[in-house]
Order: sequence, then structure tokens, then C-alpha cells
Amino acid sequence: MNVAASEFEVDAWAISQFVMRKLVPVVGSHPFPLHELMLMTGAVCRLEPREIFEWGTHIGKSARIFYEITSHYRVQADIHSTDLPDDVEHREHPHADRGRLVRGLSRVYLHQGDGLTTSLELWRADGRKLRPLFFVDGDHSHESVLRELTGIANEVPHAGILVHDAFYQSAEAEYNTGPYRAIEEVVAVWPGRYRKVHSGLGLPGMTLLYPASPAK
Repeated sequence: MNVAASEFEVDAWAISQFVMRKLVPVVGSHPFPLHELMLMTGAVCRLEPREIFEWGTHIGKSARIFYEITSHYRVQADIHSTDLPDDVEHREHPHADRGRLVRGLSRVYLHQGDGLTTSLELWRADGRKLRPLFFVDGDHSHESVLRELTGIANEVPHAGILVHDAFYQSAEAEYNTGPYRAIEEVVAVWPGRYRKVHSGLGLPGMTLLYPASPAK
């Protein structure tokens, strides 16, 4: 990690070794391909969040990824993962399997409810710590992602934000256009606030938004 660099820069060789040796044996490469695992790792190392808020827990893959990253790189962050309540029907709801990969792990807390609302309530209740990292991976519709990004930007302007399923596709595509459009709209509303790092290459895609100026 080059902390003196003005741009987002990590040691790609070191992170590659970590991803292959530590993450892939635990979580595989689906739904997060290797380059996305590297971006998640780089974001945590660069931003050093005190808290990580995510939603779309499912069996707990992303929460487990953040647990492994923060443990290996000694980043003291609590990880809060929110999923839909048990009585809500959704085709991706894991029900009894919810959070299986992180049950019993220290610093990982499972919640149920609306992801954005629950995460912001937790952030307020825990003293509004600096440098939180949000991982947006719930409903990937344009309306939902725009609401979530706008909510974070309004209340936590110094937060880092990772958005999944954000690969750019043409307007004619029927899959995954919503997150990309929402990101572009939010960046346009707050010009100069965020820098962007795209994982690129292909679907599903991941984008990091991080503050252009560090929190004071």
C-alpha cells in the first residue's frame, strides 16, 4: 500500500497472494471474481474503516470476505451485515441459511431490516465513527441503488462506498444497468467529492467511491 500516493494504489502482487491463499479457499470466486476480491481488499487497506456496513447478507460471503481482510491486515473494524426479515419472501432470501459463513465470528453482527435504514441507525448509535465503508449489494435496480447511494452521501459524506453489479453496459442491456447509472448520477450531484475505481473487465463488476479529501 502506497499511502503517500495521491491516487488509489495498492501492492497488487501482495493482494493477489492474499486473495488466492486466504479468500478463495473460503469463499471461492463467485459471485465475486478475483479482480473484485482484490478491489474489496484494496478498499479496506486504503480506507482503514472503523466500521463496515453491508446489506444483502445471504449466506455471508461478503461479510466473511471483510472479516478475513480486516483480520489479516489488522484493521480494527466492526462488520454489520443486514438482510431481509425472515417473513419477507424474496427469490434470493436464504432464510435459515442466512449468514452461515460468519456465525459466531467476532466483530461480525447480523441484522434484519432495510439495509440503508438499519446501517445508518447503527452508525448513529455507535457514535458516528469516521471513515465507515458501505457495501451496497442488495436490490440492484436503479431506483434502489440511487436511494441507497443518495442516503449515504447525504448523511455520511466522508464514507467510502463499494457498489456491486456495477459493470457498465449499453442502455439496451437488460441486466445491471441500474447500479452504474445510479453511481454516475450521484457523482454528478456532488462534483469533486468522490474518486472512482472500477474493477472493469466484465460482469458483475464493482465500483469504489471514496472521498477525494480525507475526513477530518
